Amino acid sequence: MIAVVVAAAWAGVVLGLVVVERHRAEASADLAALAGAVRAVEGERGACSAAGWVAGRMGVELTGCRVEGAVVAVDVLGRAPGVLGGFGRGRAAARAGPVEAGQAVVGGR
Repeated sequence: MIAVVVAAAWAGVVLGLVVVERHRAEASADLAALAGAVRAVEGERGACSAAGWVAGRMGVELTGCRVEGAVVAVDVLGRAPGVLGGFGRGRAAARAGPVEAGQAVVGGR
């Protein structure tokens, strides 16, 4: 009986860690894309450099960066710290750039 309770508790911890890591990766991707969009006028090198710097400071790995005009799209991979790092990986993608006239701004993914 105790083993079942411990196993259920461990599964809850791992699941919680995965969810938290995904949210952290999403927030990091959003911020990295915004940083890249600020420097999009410098081209892909400048934009992706800024996005990579922010991603690194947020503790995630920038795995992809594209610039299409003034829009920057990034992909990141986060990993939970410590021993539990193998359980909690979070992947996220984000885009940032100017809003076109008449374009609706809607929250969510």
